[in-house]
Amino acid sequence: MQTYTLNPGHLILNELREIRSQPIQISLPDSAWEPIKRSHQHLIAVVQRGTPAYGINTGFGKLAKTQVDVNDLSTLQYNLIRSHAAGVGTPIDLQVVRLAMILKLLSLAQGYSGVRPKIIEHFMAMLSHDIVPVVPEKGSVGASGDLAPLAHLSLPLIGEGEVFLNETRMPAAKALQIAGLTPLVLEAKEGLALLNGTQISTALAIDGLFSAEQNLASAIVIGSITVDATLGSYVPFDQRIHEVRRQSGQSRVASLYRTLLNDSQLNQSHANCDRVQDPYSLRCQPQVLGACLDQLDHGAKILLREANAVSDNPLICPETGEVLSGGNFHAEPVAMVADNIALAISETGSLSERRIAMLIDSSISELPPFLTTKAGLESGFMVAHVTAAALASENKSLSHPASVDSLPTSANQEDHVSMATFAARRLRAMNENTQNILAIEYLAASQGISLRRPLTSSSCVETAVKKLRRQIPEYQEDRVFYPDIDTASSLISHGELATLLPTQPLDTVVDAS
Repeated sequence: MQTYTLNPGHLILNELREIRSQPIQISLPDSAWEPIKRSHQHLIAVVQRGTPAYGINTGFGKLAKTQVDVNDLSTLQYNLIRSHAAGVGTPIDLQVVRLAMILKLLSLAQGYSGVRPKIIEHFMAMLSHDIVPVVPEKGSVGASGDLAPLAHLSLPLIGEGEVFLNETRMPAAKALQIAGLTPLVLEAKEGLALLNGTQISTALAIDGLFSAEQNLASAIVIGSITVDATLGSYVPFDQRIHEVRRQSGQSRVASLYRTLLNDSQLNQSHANCDRVQDPYSLRCQPQVLGACLDQLDHGAKILLREANAVSDNPLICPETGEVLSGGNFHAEPVAMVADNIALAISETGSLSERRIAMLIDSSISELPPFLTTKAGLESGFMVAHVTAAALASENKSLSHPASVDSLPTSANQEDHVSMATFAARRLRAMNENTQNILAIEYLAASQGISLRRPLTSSSCVETAVKKLRRQIPEYQEDRVFYPDIDTASSLISHGELATLLPTQPLDTVVDAS
């Protein structure tokens, strides 16, 4: 099991990539524990003074004016977690929940929440034993924190709810017993600190961001295959065109196309053709995918800030011990960037679908109709394109912004919400749709290259085609199509195409500045 020493408030993008993907062991620098202890001492002082402090010795939400007896402060925290564990639906993917656990412990470890070190240590122990809470995917509006999902995340700390232990689902109490862990006894504010925060929506959005990045990288490689398969021009990727546009993403994407497309017999074969301009889906790839890259860049910066944030409420001021009641739990930044990432995902798939349509249209591609030499007797890629069109259309509906919606909750105390959790959650379905669209284009473009033989493409394009041909033969006749789509999709999801790029799309985003 991999061990990571993470510095609270100083995560970097590559750490987020790595820590989400597998069971891990977490440690904190020695210097991180002092702020945690100091914050807890401040909390003890607040409790001893007895003056009303939200969530520490009062009720929650609309019940904030109801003061709770000092003897009931522990019960208050248990009641909070139990009553808020009201999520429904399919469990969130394990790698997302692991990431949320890490983000939560790192937020608590910054010394603004008043919890005991024991709370953070318990999260670390659960991670090291690969105990991952069962967290239903639905039930959060992304304000006052991801209350319901974070309640499910927190239940196992007190020996309740369900978990996956080494990916086997079981009661939390049983898993803790197997691991030799004792359920926690909560103290003042600890339940509230566990529930307030944006860690679920942030983890979902980060997961969506990284999948979108891989799809974008794969789209650039697959788009390059299509350029040569359709005898497209290389002129649209000329550096001089993009320098005068002054758009960073566009220039970076064009540079990647120039790297992928060079020294190609196919390109040389039509040097003197009479085609003046290619369809937009070919020649505007840097402009469209570059705009998508800019959205992912922006999303990465915002989500990295949120991953390093303290989104608890109330906060305990480390300098003075004051209790500051605010709204850092409101996940509007996450909701808005998730909406932007959704646009990038949808457009990446939409452009790919248009290139598939061009590949099968012999009047444009100058390839056999539907990429079969026996059109009529055989349908070739006809219905594979229909599938791509269906997925692209579905993504258009899913890309409708979630952040513009709001339903007041908690008897109108929480009267504006972000819908960040849904905004982030739908990214997985959208990425899967786009990945399958790209898989169909990968198959179609590679078939186009096969139909151009004996001419060859650039070395990078030929490498991409060979990766496919090791598992999927050329189409000599109609056959059952879905296994090929699954195989091509798997190559994309495992990063086989993304690794052909000299740099990954988000490599320039090194911090949250």
